[in-house]
Amino acid sequence: MTGRIVEIAEDGRHLAKNRGFLTVNAGGEEIGRLPLDDIAAVIASAHGITYSNSLLVALAERNAPLVVCAANFMPAAVLLSADGHHEQAGRMMDQAAASKPLRKRLWAQLVSAKIEAQAATLKVVGARHEGFGLLARKVRSGDPDNVEAQAARRYWPLLFGADFRRDRAAGGLNALLNYTYTVLRAGTARAVMGAGLHPSFGLAHRQRGNPFALADDLMEPFRPVADLLVFEAARAGIREPDKDSKPALARVLITDMSTAAGVSPVGVCLQRLAVSLAQCFGGETRILELPRPTLPLEG
Repeated sequence: MTGRIVEIAEDGRHLAKNRGFLTVNAGGEEIGRLPLDDIAAVIASAHGITYSNSLLVALAERNAPLVVCAANFMPAAVLLSADGHHEQAGRMMDQAAASKPLRKRLWAQLVSAKIEAQAATLKVVGARHEGFGLLARKVRSGDPDNVEAQAARRYWPLLFGADFRRDRAAGGLNALLNYTYTVLRAGTARAVMGAGLHPSFGLAHRQRGNPFALADDLMEPFRPVADLLVFEAARAGIREPDKDSKPALARVLITDMSTAAGVSPVGVCLQRLAVSLAQCFGGETRILELPRPTLPLEG
C-alpha cells in the first residue's frame, strides 16, 4: 500500500464519485479530483462534509478506509470494506479461536519490536537510547512486567523533554501525535482488513468499546516512526497540525524502513505484518514479520 492519503480539512466540502475519480466540490463547483485507485485512505477532519453513497462503495471496494475525525484529530469512526480478503471467513475463524498463550506470545513480539524502534528514534535525534535494547529483551509472553510502560516512561522525556506528558486531549505536540497516529491507524486498519482479519479482535487491546483493537496492537512498533516525524515537525517550528504541516505528517505511511525483503514503506510493512499474523493464527508460522530495528529511511 503506497497510495495517497487524502485529507479533507476545509469545511462544507462534498465528496462524490465520477467515473474512476473522487471529486471534491465546494459551492456546487468541482475544485479537485483524484483517481480512486491511487487512494490509500480518506481522512475527514472538517465540518459539514457530505458524501455520495457511490463514493463510499467505491472506497470500500478498494479497501480504502474513510476516517472521520473528532476535533482533537482522533478517529471518531472508520468505514472499512466488509469483504477484504478471499479467505476472510476462514482467517477470522482462526483469529477468533486463537489461544490466549498464542496471543500473549504475539503481543510480546510487538512490544519488543516497539521498544527497539523507540531506541532507533532516540538515536536518530541524538538522545540517549542506551538500555532500551535490554528492556526489549526483558519482554516476556504477555508482557506481565509491563516493560512497555517502563520504556514509555523513559522514552517521552528523552524525545520531547522532561516537561512533556502524553495527553490525547491536549494541543501542541500531543495534537501533532494524534494526527500522525490517526493516519497510521487508518493504514493499519486497512492492512488488517486486507489480510482477512477482524479489526475488533485484538491481542492486548481488548476493550469492549474499541472496534479497532487489532489495529491498535499492530501499529505499536510503528509509532516511533510517527514520533520521529512529529519531532522533526516541532524542530521546524510547527506547533499544531494545519494544512501546511499535515502533508509532512501523513508521510508516515510512505516512510521507508529496512526489512528482511529490502527497503519497504511503512504501509507495505503493515501489510506483511498483518499477513504474518493471519499465518500465525492459522498455525503456518510462529514469528511475526516485523521491520528491522534500524533507522527509518526517507520515503
